[in-house]
Amino acid sequence: MTITAKSKSKVRNQVNDFAIKLANVNGTGSSSANGLLVQAIFRMGVPVSGKNLFPSNIQGLPTWYEIRANASGYTARALNYDLVVAMNSQTYTEDIADVCPNGYLLYDSSWPLDPDLERDDVNFLGVPLAAMCLENFTKPRERILMKNVAYAGAVVALVGIDLDVVASLLSETFARNEALRDSNQRALRLGYDYARENFECPLAFHLEPLHENADSILIDGNTATALGCLYAGATVAAWYPITPATAVMDNFTRLCARYRRETIESDDPDAPAKYKNNYLIIQAEDEIASIGMVLGANWNGARAFTSTSGPGISLMGELLGLAYYTEIPAVIIDVQRVGPSTGMPTRTQQGDILTCAYASHGDTKHILLFPANPFECFEFAAQCFDLAERFQTPVFMLSDLDIGMNDWVVPRLTWDDDYVPDRGRVLNDENLAEIAEFFRYADEDDQFVTPRTLPGSISKGAYFIRGSGHDKYGHYTEIPDEYQEVIDRLKLKHAAAAPHVPAPIVERRKGAKVGVITVGSCDLAVREALEELETQGVVADFLRVRGFPFVDEVRRFVEEHERCFVVEQNRDAQLRSLISIETGVAIEKMNPVLAYGGFPLSAQQVVDSVLTQMEIP
Repeated sequence: MTITAKSKSKVRNQVNDFAIKLANVNGTGSSSANGLLVQAIFRMGVPVSGKNLFPSNIQGLPTWYEIRANASGYTARALNYDLVVAMNSQTYTEDIADVCPNGYLLYDSSWPLDPDLERDDVNFLGVPLAAMCLENFTKPRERILMKNVAYAGAVVALVGIDLDVVASLLSETFARNEALRDSNQRALRLGYDYARENFECPLAFHLEPLHENADSILIDGNTATALGCLYAGATVAAWYPITPATAVMDNFTRLCARYRRETIESDDPDAPAKYKNNYLIIQAEDEIASIGMVLGANWNGARAFTSTSGPGISLMGELLGLAYYTEIPAVIIDVQRVGPSTGMPTRTQQGDILTCAYASHGDTKHILLFPANPFECFEFAAQCFDLAERFQTPVFMLSDLDIGMNDWVVPRLTWDDDYVPDRGRVLNDENLAEIAEFFRYADEDDQFVTPRTLPGSISKGAYFIRGSGHDKYGHYTEIPDEYQEVIDRLKLKHAAAAPHVPAPIVERRKGAKVGVITVGSCDLAVREALEELETQGVVADFLRVRGFPFVDEVRRFVEEHERCFVVEQNRDAQLRSLISIETGVAIEKMNPVLAYGGFPLSAQQVVDSVLTQMEIP
């Protein structure tokens, strides 16, 4: 049965610019079908994003997947949807409410739709998905899974996705399983053929092939981060599983198994191949143990890291202070999620900024890097290791769930094959032989970094490492001046790192009197918002923070504008506070624009907040 409601006005005709929301139940296998659509749109050359909004339970609660295609590359989260695929009867009311005026709702017409749910300005497209799968497939689980592929087939027809591209993707996915390949292809055609026979296809908003993705890839941030760690030369990792960071280590493990194995030569040509692993990955008993292992490995000269999220950072606090004070390099990948406490593990936020900047008790300051997408996750992850060893200190990369677990279209990853790791000031035996005596915390360079030695050096390089009060010679002390001399140098060393962290991105517009500052995954939404604000008379300059400590340009940007808006995804305006604390600019000059409900930021949220604060109707 097909129900089509009458529209009060003409449906907009828009090519390569629309948003789709797919409403499902967690645990029904819909993620693969939804990802299939995103991959197909990408292969058609159209910029696209896929946002997976899923609950933290295993099965049964509502889950949504949002797809946005936009020829201009504005693929931040949308708030209104041209097409909603409603597969969860429990959320029909809110899903129908999310359809934009004169948009479309696709639902399973195997069961009648409650007339009370209908909207006069929505076109309802009924497809008997369950009935079709009941008729064409025999196994109960297969019927559930194939229903997802069938609705994907209907969407393919409705928005003009190239059917051959989708069919090829299915063939690639199930190349080793003929039965699954055939059943998926059959389900795809069931949905596709039904839509073509019963509806006007494609709809007024639809896809046409572009060539915008020729030099791009579709990748998630956790995979890109693992690649960055591999290319940087990391050989040791310790971790404890936590959403949304687990996939960083899963991917690093898989990459090491492929690229960090050495074949052991054998005199017997018939003997099975044997391998030696040139890496060590340990799942620790908790986050405290994992950071301890990372510090031990780095102290021994390896490049080591851990991946975690906010709760893990909290547990690592004491040992992060030890690393800071004893000057041991370490890399910590923080894929942020909603807090406090357990919070919402599968929702995104930027709530760890201040925690990481000042992690541990006492006076500590850490180097932070803020990627905005998977491309920067790859680049910044590699840079973290150079920074950690150059400045002999923990370095944090703050990604988030939106970046880490969702697919993004980004430029193809590149690598300089002439790259040489910056190991910092490490004295070898030859260096040690040339000096009268070695003291671990003396002889700082112009960046206030002192030399270190690695275990196995000649006896002259030995030193006693302690987390308690020590002077610049490494001796125990509780004398104020001697303690302060060391701790003051650490502050100067942190400040000296500012020119070496990724520089802020600054874009200026003619006639701008206000500035907009943001960080991380807010980037795309803020850029889109600036375009919309300009149409409403608000011209704004743009600055995206990419590293801490801040270069002086951040302070100047705030001071040069009548007022600034700081866009971030947390309740307490943490980036705004950090800028004020560290640069001395008046916090009143910066108006917070905050989104912290757990879903990725949209441009409309930024536009509405800025206009409201500027009292523009």
